Amino acid sequence: MSKRNKIIYWIATLWLSLGMASTGIVQVLQLKEETEFVLLLGYPAYFLTIIGVWKLLGVVAVLVPKLPMVKEWAYAGFFFVSSGALISQLAMGHTAIGEWFPAVLLLILTIISWYYRPAGRKPVTF
Repeated sequence: MSKRNKIIYWIATLWLSLGMASTGIVQVLQLKEETEFVLLLGYPAYFLTIIGVWKLLGVVAVLVPKLPMVKEWAYAGFFFVSSGALISQLAMGHTAIGEWFPAVLLLILTIISWYYRPAGRKPVTF
C-alpha cells in the first residue's frame, strides 16, 4: 500500500470514527433534540439506543487491528445506517443541505475508508 493511500485511509477512517462515535453517544444518551427528531421521522425512541450501541461497537471494530470479517460487518452497518438516514431525510421532504449533508458525509467517509483499507484489514478471499 502506498503512503498516499495510507494517508487517505487514516484520514477518512479517523473522521468516520469521530462522526460515528459522536452520533452514537448522542443516540445512546437519547438527548431531547435527537429523540424528537427520530420520532418526527417516524421511528420509535428505542431505535436510538440500538443504532447508537452498534455505531460505537462498529467504531471499535474498524479501529482495532485484526478481525477483518468483523470490520466488513462494521462497514456494512455504517453504510446501511448512513444511507438509511439519508433516505429517511429525503422521504420526509427534508431537502435543506444541513438536514441531509451529515448522512452523505458519513456515507462518503465509509466508502473511502473501506476502499482504501490496508490488506491486513480485509477478509481473506478464496
